[in-house]
Amino acid sequence: MQRQVAEYIETINEALAWAPDVAVLVPCYNEEATVGSVVRDFRTCLPHATVYVYDNNSSDRTIEEAEKAGATVHRQPLQGKGNVVRRMFADIEADIYILVDGDDTYDAASASEMIQRLMDESLDLVNGARIAESNEAYRAGHQFGNKLLTGLVRRIFGARMNDMLSGYKVLSRRFVKSFPALASGFETEIELSIHALELRMPIIEMPTPYRSRPENSVSKLSTYRDGFRILWTILVLTKEERPQILFSMIFAMLALVSLGLAGPLMLTYLETGLVPRLPTAVLACGTMLLAFLSLTCGLILDTVTRGRQEMKRIQYLAIPAPGIPAVESHQLQWSTQED
Repeated sequence: MQRQVAEYIETINEALAWAPDVAVLVPCYNEEATVGSVVRDFRTCLPHATVYVYDNNSSDRTIEEAEKAGATVHRQPLQGKGNVVRRMFADIEADIYILVDGDDTYDAASASEMIQRLMDESLDLVNGARIAESNEAYRAGHQFGNKLLTGLVRRIFGARMNDMLSGYKVLSRRFVKSFPALASGFETEIELSIHALELRMPIIEMPTPYRSRPENSVSKLSTYRDGFRILWTILVLTKEERPQILFSMIFAMLALVSLGLAGPLMLTYLETGLVPRLPTAVLACGTMLLAFLSLTCGLILDTVTRGRQEMKRIQYLAIPAPGIPAVESHQLQWSTQED
């Protein structure tokens, strides 16, 4: 019996002394001027973490600079940040993941506090909300686009984050391993945020300094092209995750068009008993039929979506929460009998 008690106490002590395995994930494309600094900063601030740099077909010395700074380098031939994130999440095994851009605009010193908040509060996502140190760091056009797209997501999926397009996030293992990662480009930031909102994960946002890109470093984000891609991703995810909202909006628009076409015809019919514009009457009737067909599709797809959400939730719950690992239950058999 004493031996069993001793083993139980030793197991508890091992759990209390447990330190999480932290992986810093840095997707890169032509970041020769900055990736070395990013790797060195995170290795200094998080000495026990492993820094992984995934190169996305760079044509400069990104790989050499990352290796020289001490990072573990991998290659992802499929172009696009979303493809890189999908590969990183599939390859890397860790307890806590830090996803950060390789452009040296985010503050590595904030990572320790973000990790501590994630562990203390058993969170799945700590989003780094950008606080610009200068006007050049966060251009007015990008701020407007971010507020517009974030506001749209907040209205549809819930108002829990203010900077969904931030490239600085601390993630739990159960977030990463339950994330489907379907996007191919910069729209992966929105996909990450909607995944957390859809499963109602415990998340918070923390302000973090955001500085300008160093000289000789060029942004890979196309304001209009990537902005429209992100907007399209929001519409697609609304169809996938909130079909009743989308198809109800289509129903309302079609129904209004039908009523607008049928209104004058109805007044004429009540006055004369005749329907003088038969094609318009047929069009109004067909438009109303399409409206109710859209509403029916929304109701059916909403039921299908609920089943998908339940399966994703079950997969999410199958992975332990962040923090101190669960101690294996030892069944101590207390016996009054002599050995």
